Amino acid sequence: MRVRSGGPPSADKQPFDGWETAGFQVVGCGKPLTMARHYGGNQAAVVIRVVADIMALILGLWILMYVLDANRANDLVSFVRDAANWLAGWSHDLFTMDTDWLRVLLNYGLPAVVYLLIGHALAARVSRL
Repeated sequence: MRVRSGGPPSADKQPFDGWETAGFQVVGCGKPLTMARHYGGNQAAVVIRVVADIMALILGLWILMYVLDANRANDLVSFVRDAANWLAGWSHDLFTMDTDWLRVLLNYGLPAVVYLLIGHALAARVSRL
């Protein structure tokens, strides 16, 4: 794959067969690059990765909101808290620390890591099928 700077290809060069952005062209790659191709080409694997990432993002967002003492009367904060409680239900009070922020970090951080590890491992397995 070659990267060429500049505008459109001239008539004496090969026609462009890749994609173009910000004045750079990727030449000789054959097909245009897509998200599914970037992630292994299996759409089921991409969906599994995205779901695992969103689950971990919600848990991480709740940890951040708790540590920063977000207003719990806010609708967004309530939604994130409820979703995080549901996602981390299996690890509820797994760690009972006296320090509140550490308890929240461990009880919601562990499920986030587990979802990422299992989701990405499962996606890798599915993409090999």
